[in-house]
Amino acid sequence: MRASIASFLSSALLLTQQVAAAPTNTSITNETTVEDIGGGASARTLGGASIFEWTYKRWNGANYACKCAPGDLCWPNQLQWKLLNATVGGNLQVSIPPAASCYNTFQGLLGNISTYDAAKCAEAQANFPSEQWQIELPTAGLWTYFTNDTCRPTTNPTDSCTGGYFPTLYIKAKTIAHIQAGVLFAKNQNLRLVIRNTGHDFLGRSVGWGALVINTHGFKDISLTNSYRGACDYTGSAITVGAGVQAFEALKKLNSLSPPKIMVTGECATVGVAGGLVQGGGHGPLTNFYGFLADTALEFKVVTADGVLRTANAKVNPDLFWALKGGGPSAFGVIVQATYKTFNDYFSSGTTFALGPANVNGNETLWWDAIAKFHSYSNQFVDNGLYVYYEIYPGMTFRVQPVVGVNKTAAQLEAILQPLFDDWTAMGITFDKATTTYPTFYDLYNALFEIEAAGNSALTGGWTFGKTDVANNNAGIIDSFKNVLNNGAFLVGHMWNGGHGLPQSEWANSAINPRFRNVSDKLITILPLAGNAPLAEKEAAQRVLTDIVDGGLRAAGPNGAAYINEADPFQPNWQTAFWGTNYPKLLQIRQKWDPSGVFYSVSTPGTEKWEQIEYGTRLCKKL
Repeated sequence: MRASIASFLSSALLLTQQVAAAPTNTSITNETTVEDIGGGASARTLGGASIFEWTYKRWNGANYACKCAPGDLCWPNQLQWKLLNATVGGNLQVSIPPAASCYNTFQGLLGNISTYDAAKCAEAQANFPSEQWQIELPTAGLWTYFTNDTCRPTTNPTDSCTGGYFPTLYIKAKTIAHIQAGVLFAKNQNLRLVIRNTGHDFLGRSVGWGALVINTHGFKDISLTNSYRGACDYTGSAITVGAGVQAFEALKKLNSLSPPKIMVTGECATVGVAGGLVQGGGHGPLTNFYGFLADTALEFKVVTADGVLRTANAKVNPDLFWALKGGGPSAFGVIVQATYKTFNDYFSSGTTFALGPANVNGNETLWWDAIAKFHSYSNQFVDNGLYVYYEIYPGMTFRVQPVVGVNKTAAQLEAILQPLFDDWTAMGITFDKATTTYPTFYDLYNALFEIEAAGNSALTGGWTFGKTDVANNNAGIIDSFKNVLNNGAFLVGHMWNGGHGLPQSEWANSAINPRFRNVSDKLITILPLAGNAPLAEKEAAQRVLTDIVDGGLRAAGPNGAAYINEADPFQPNWQTAFWGTNYPKLLQIRQKWDPSGVFYSVSTPGTEKWEQIEYGTRLCKKL
């Protein structure tokens, strides 16, 4: 797969490809050099402006001004790309999909390249479901729907491998200066910019047709302190992490202390803890105790849209600090470093159980009655400090793994669950359960939370239920669950309350939707669908997800909200669903820090006029 960018551009197809054709994907190879990747015109100098600054399009009866893409007159010329590559230390590279090595030819926006490599193809086939393998790749999307499902592993190398919705080029940033250079280049050249750390994302934010990616995964520094000294009154223990640090790395470092410490993270160990997670809020098994990850943030180092590295904390740039804490991923800047509170780790207990057809003698009505009884205890579970992770699939599959009781013995945890178990027994339901106590929460986390898989393709939605919804309409909620399964989707539930253990005086210190302080259950809905399905099928599936699957949840939970990292970005009134009464303030802050729209992430503050037109390719602003 050794080739120069010059060879990509030698093809006349580079400047003549039609955007409306099947979208194309890109990923990178460390052997690619940057030469000759310019466009067909040099109408604008770096930082200047001209009539070629935008590509103007008409689509579905509306006029748009679009970011520059390969083939446009405003696409940077050869010299500009070479200068950028020199500025970032030779770390600008062309992107090729993870499994392109299984195909004879990769057909990208920058031309064609011969890619078949039997050994690398075997590696891709073996590792494609591995999250960590995909995370280490510079532009891979862990869930493939928003890549157009292009170039999946194949045994037929003559199959077509196109770029899909993958980015075109990326900077594998090694220093903060590299990030700054990438942000300024994207701003001055009016390019679509994607910030990518782990690619751990359901909504396609880590990929984007024709985009330049800044990959921050290499920032792995971790430092710890027992006595934080910063811009706030907090003086306890803290951890400072680089943008590329993942949950399992931070938790391992904290566990090595004596006594061990812990921090709020997501339930998935491979998620990065200093980027999209905190900017979306960051819920996890410790949310009942300490709130969201965003609630524990003490300070950020962030590159803003003007390319300046800034400090954001309670006293320096406090508006930016507030917005970065749950105000939307890739919306206000590139976080390069984050500092969070840490906490003492405690012994913890975990329980697992499941119900299938055999537990109810094949009686589906009884199975649903059992789930209804389980869900009716949501408020009691979170009020007692429990975290509950569960799944509901077609085929009468209901799994709970785990129920987490931090600082609780097995007996204490089971005492909280016993009323549910008594009710099930009285209903004639048989079931097995297992409860184990671990020396620390860290040990429980590693033992009971299962490793997630990459390579799945699906539309993702979701909703939360307020405590009043559960108390007043549990039957309606269960009907909405049935509706999800009846329409081909399935459910992943997380019972927690974002205000339970956090003092109410601190609730407004982050941009998180205030409704999350009064919820007891957060659902993810997953509707499997191939990313390369026919357009009509995609449109129909999106309508089912938005209007029927999630529509039923919204109707059953009028006091709920949506979580930006795990929800349908195309739902109605997304501004209120994601941020509630905080949205007007977030919009003002976005207009202050990024008035020209350098950063983009679907359905985040200030993106109302932005669309991906021409079948999900060009990123444009409606005129």
